[in-house]
Amino acid sequence: MAADMEKIDMILMENEERLEKTLNVFKNELIMIRVGRANPHVLDRVVVDYYGTPTPINQVGNMSVVDGQCLVVAPWDKSMLKACEKAIQQANIGINPTNDGNVIRLVFPALTEERRKELVKQVKKMTEEAKVAARNIRRDTLDTLKKLKNGKEITEDECSQFSETVEESVTAIIAKIEKVAAEKEKDVMTV
Repeated sequence: MAADMEKIDMILMENEERLEKTLNVFKNELIMIRVGRANPHVLDRVVVDYYGTPTPINQVGNMSVVDGQCLVVAPWDKSMLKACEKAIQQANIGINPTNDGNVIRLVFPALTEERRKELVKQVKKMTEEAKVAARNIRRDTLDTLKKLKNGKEITEDECSQFSETVEESVTAIIAKIEKVAAEKEKDVMTV
């Protein structure tokens, strides 16, 4: 009556992979939140029309942090300056680009206390969304295990044992999400 262990292993492995992916997506979203100093990652979602092809801005030029407050984008093709500037403005990242004819400069203003608090609220919202995603993964995996139990492919005890394994992995990922969020909140609030 014991189920094919390979099938159970695949279910548990898929659960782990989906949870890790959720954590990685959460970390990548947090990188986009600026914390008062220049960070090239705020432009990760900016896409430029490069001769008719939508291309990430980091693939059409060099990006460098000049001092802690200024990010410089230097397109390899100078004719792309206007397109890059337009793409940055349309991305609505909260910073207005300045074009001097050679490079685009993004000056990151110091964050006010009010803006820092707004960013912390944004981090908390993103944290809750990541936790909900992890819980949804848990629900899906537990549903799959219950179907196997109802189909008499696994016993009640096996279902309970595998469910505990799923719970442990979800609890561990949620703890990691909270740790990453706490670090980001501390980073945002540090002047």
